[in-house]
Amino acid sequence: MSGHSKWHNIQAKKGKADAARGKLFTKIGREIAVAAKGNPNPATNSKLADVIAKAKAANMPNENIERSIKKAAGELGDRDFKELTYEGYGVGGSAVIVMTLTDNNNRTASEVRSIMSKCGGSLGTTGSVSYMFDNRGIIVVEKTMSEDEIMDLALEAGADDVITQEDVYEIYTDPAAFSQVRTFLEGKGLEFLQAEIAMIPQNKIVLPPDKLETFRKMLDKLEESDDVQEVYHNVEMPEEDDEEE
Repeated sequence: MSGHSKWHNIQAKKGKADAARGKLFTKIGREIAVAAKGNPNPATNSKLADVIAKAKAANMPNENIERSIKKAAGELGDRDFKELTYEGYGVGGSAVIVMTLTDNNNRTASEVRSIMSKCGGSLGTTGSVSYMFDNRGIIVVEKTMSEDEIMDLALEAGADDVITQEDVYEIYTDPAAFSQVRTFLEGKGLEFLQAEIAMIPQNKIVLPPDKLETFRKMLDKLEESDDVQEVYHNVEMPEEDDEEE
């Protein structure tokens, strides 16, 4: 699984301008509000606790998190947000999974289809590309201990594997064990750079420069959509974006 992490792309995303950071906080805030609806207590709502961990890893301020939880009973009202997943293809046969949170299925489907089509891609059917990805919990931490120490902690917590990267450790879990592992590691005082359940590509493809530019434009447009929460893909992304950090 080494080399399949989204870590560098996430770092680049986090390093962008304040406007982009605000957009990210808005998306996570909506995710928190939806998770908190019906039970705003993270101590008894593991899904809410997981999203809060994701928010903290993205450096979302506590006041934003608290405000989002309050929205669950207020601004959301009777609006029924649903998690919908779209699968399809980008240029060069690339595989794309778009995770959305929407209160209008038709609007979201139309927008996602339009963006992909204008950038040389197309929507596929359910299952058309997801078989090329593994649904895994991923927790990223800084190298504050040895490989043996983090491996022992992770395995004790119930994780499946630890991958050592240049400057971080990536801890992988089964989705069903993610909350358990996250809670255990938090209890040991670890701070997370990333903590979420994600779709990890089994293999990546390399696009030529012209198609890569088109693919980037599609990603940007998808991520600009208010309904889109996450975009997963199997394209190898050059790390020149690191200079934005």
